[in-house]
Amino acid sequence: MNHPTPIKFGTDGWRAIIADTYTFTNVRRCAAGLGRYVLDQQQAERGLVVGYDTRFGSRDFAETVASTLTALNIPVYLCNRPSPTPTVSYTIIERQTAGCAIITASHNPGRYNGFKFRPEYAGSARPAITKAIEALIPDEADSLQMPLAEARDRGLLIDIDPWPAYRAKLESLANFDRIMAAGLNVVVDAMHGAGGGLWPDLLTGGQTTVTELRREPNPNFPGMHNPEPLARNLKPLADAIAQCRADIGLAPDGDADRIGVLDEHGEFVNPLQLYALLLLYTMEVRGLRGPIVRTITCTTMANKLAARYNLPVHETPIGFKYVGPKMVDVGAIYGGEESGGYAFGDHIPERDGFASGLFLLDFMAITGRTMRGLVDYLFEQIGPHYYDRVDLTYDAAQREAVLNRMQQAKPDQLAGLKVTGLVTVDGFRFDLEDGGWLIVRFSGTEPLLRVYCETTHGDRVQELLNAGRELAGI
Repeated sequence: MNHPTPIKFGTDGWRAIIADTYTFTNVRRCAAGLGRYVLDQQQAERGLVVGYDTRFGSRDFAETVASTLTALNIPVYLCNRPSPTPTVSYTIIERQTAGCAIITASHNPGRYNGFKFRPEYAGSARPAITKAIEALIPDEADSLQMPLAEARDRGLLIDIDPWPAYRAKLESLANFDRIMAAGLNVVVDAMHGAGGGLWPDLLTGGQTTVTELRREPNPNFPGMHNPEPLARNLKPLADAIAQCRADIGLAPDGDADRIGVLDEHGEFVNPLQLYALLLLYTMEVRGLRGPIVRTITCTTMANKLAARYNLPVHETPIGFKYVGPKMVDVGAIYGGEESGGYAFGDHIPERDGFASGLFLLDFMAITGRTMRGLVDYLFEQIGPHYYDRVDLTYDAAQREAVLNRMQQAKPDQLAGLKVTGLVTVDGFRFDLEDGGWLIVRFSGTEPLLRVYCETTHGDRVQELLNAGRELAGI
């Protein structure tokens, strides 16, 4: 007898390899668990939005979700084209639904696909919610399907274009007139993902211009290991910046909820700098005041900036399943994480690569500074901070030994900097005397050990990363 595949939600949703455990049978089971949860919450009549990205089979998997949910008599608003995660998430607010399901594996390599759920507050589901859904996933759900034509005839399936309403929301948040009048030369690398074609649509008709690379959908994500906006994947963007003499390069990830940035020299602006810049913009330009949320791997620049306005900073474990709910709970004006995801309290408690990119463009427009000039402006106020990260592959058989080594590690100093504290909320964070830190933790989605550091000493970065590798014994 074949046992059904266990379906577990990780850092952000369930992800698996297509045709291995990511199958129509298992997607239907996952959808059935979600449907049961919505029924238990007595929210079925509000319906669910179903969206999808540009990965292999995503539209077909989304239709499978729709046929399962409508078989449970739950109305479905099915996106009529591949859509960014924040676009689908915002549709929850716009249509007042019980939530959304999104077929996407975000930044994972092309052989993966995934299933994300966002509840009615339009941010990542709390761990308690995903655990409840997991418990309701049946062993078999292939009999639970309604033909889509029948669902449409019965009014249970409604096809929608989520972009116009979402775009209108962006126009209410960002100063498009100022951005369009600034005459910025912008290059966007869509990385063959769900954001393809949308930046030129946003920034059209003014002095600011957009050149787009890799805009056409391609589920193989050629020329990159995975559609993640890291420097190693962005050489075409750097080349285009030089060729076009561009002011900035923007790179959304596969489902466009995160963003990477290259400056006018084609140099990578790291995500901790972006987090701090967007926080500074939120406080200085937008004039917002309130709590701030960051993950334990995000920058301590947040605390320095928040202290100027006496604002509280809340620290969470890694993942927007912690950041988004914390933003809701404390009424945060801003939240973010180290991996390039930033959220804004008067929008949705969800990473949004479009809102983030627009705010950066407006920061350039209102200050007249270049992208690198904005980083200089940040450092003029709180001093320079340096950051880097390495991802180390390991054999699964090594995991326990690595974990044991980390649990026993009690260094007095790292790279010549005194260790002032240890935080083990999510991995192992060694706090340092200069306000920086070194973190060693296991990835929640891949067989990787991640080593990160932040320090005010630029010459210690590599030493700190090497120290992390030595502590782990990899």
